[in-house]
Amino acid sequence: METMITNGIRISVDPQFEPLHSNPLHGKFLFSYHIIIENLTNQTVQLMSRHWFIFDSIGIKREVIGDGVIGQQPILNPNQVHEYSSWCPLTTSMGKMNGYYTMRRLTDNSSFEVEIPSFDLVAPIQLN
Repeated sequence: METMITNGIRISVDPQFEPLHSNPLHGKFLFSYHIIIENLTNQTVQLMSRHWFIFDSIGIKREVIGDGVIGQQPILNPNQVHEYSSWCPLTTSMGKMNGYYTMRRLTDNSSFEVEIPSFDLVAPIQLN
């Protein structure tokens, strides 16, 4: 699990290879990841948007930008935690992801960014 704290928000990521939804012979490698977002500040914040950078092992870079996460823009009170799971397809057996969330403080509507730590996506066939 990769973990990083930015501006009082702790982001932890646990990626997994999904063999039942992958087909290596056809260049289809599916990875899931579980994210834990913890508000360590004394202010209520809302996750407004996400910005992902996705890299595969042949140098292709993709960006994914969107509102919230999995259709939600969760509000986190001080010491509150929000968890969600999502997935990412690759055409190679290795890659990595990182990015950031844009958060908003509800007390003054100010926005700030929270880094998502870089994490590796590695199919078990790479570990032999």
